[in-house]
Amino acid sequence: MLALPFLPGARYKITRRCLERRFFLRPDADTTVLMGYCLALCATRYSMLIHAVGTMSNHYHIDITDPFGFIVEFKRDFNSMVARALNAKHGRFDKFWSADAPCDVRIVNDDDVLDRMVYTLVNPVAGGLVRSGRLWAGLTTWGQPFGTVMKFPKPKSFFAQDNSVLPEEASFTLERPDIYNGSSDAEVFAMLMYRVHERERQIQHEFRLENRRFLGMDRALAQHHDDTPAGREKRFGLTPKVASKSIWHRIAALQHNKRWLTAYREAFAKFREGIRDVLFPHGTYWMRVYCGVLCHPS
Repeated sequence: MLALPFLPGARYKITRRCLERRFFLRPDADTTVLMGYCLALCATRYSMLIHAVGTMSNHYHIDITDPFGFIVEFKRDFNSMVARALNAKHGRFDKFWSADAPCDVRIVNDDDVLDRMVYTLVNPVAGGLVRSGRLWAGLTTWGQPFGTVMKFPKPKSFFAQDNSVLPEEASFTLERPDIYNGSSDAEVFAMLMYRVHERERQIQHEFRLENRRFLGMDRALAQHHDDTPAGREKRFGLTPKVASKSIWHRIAALQHNKRWLTAYREAFAKFREGIRDVLFPHGTYWMRVYCGVLCHPS
């Protein structure tokens, strides 16, 4: 896997799938609270700004801004906590998450940030589960204005109730992404929900034309956690690291990554030769954290 820069202030869509697409995240009430509690703990710990969240039965989407470059630690702790807690709930002792490469896409411009948030909130509808995202029982920020404080009590399962280290309640504030700076929070939220409703109506129309029905929450909750979707997943496709509808923004971001990788490899080669004061490019993660190398300032 190629090295990638982790830049403070970058905006991402994070996606993680369960092993073999199994329904380990089936959205019963306990799982929804557990996901929210773990997310709130880790987002607070690493100062992540949460913009949109959508948890499906076998994967999740989180749209975030990473102010200080802690996305690796955030994902590590969140995924580990969720996996251990839900494995304990389901009586499992094996892998929880898919071994596929991480699908963490850095979002380049404002329109793409909003489009990716729409994707997150509409996902239960696009998956044929419910007619509207507001009906989905899993962890979702559908319809929640920016500034909403989402609170979650400490789950009684897995987390020791006499453990004073973990708080009895964890929360995160739904933050407006740094987009459309000439618009107010309410205006950006209105744009978001307008696009959400438009996309949901489009999907509903497509279902009517194809004579298809939505599964519904009752049937979704009746599925066993070891079940998997009936359809086969497309494999061996691209795993993008940068997202933008604008080809020029996308090319610019990819060129930046290419220049960064060239500088990283040059610094790494000097480091291997024993030159310990070589400067690695800004955004270097593994070598900075585990080897203590020096990096260029931003």
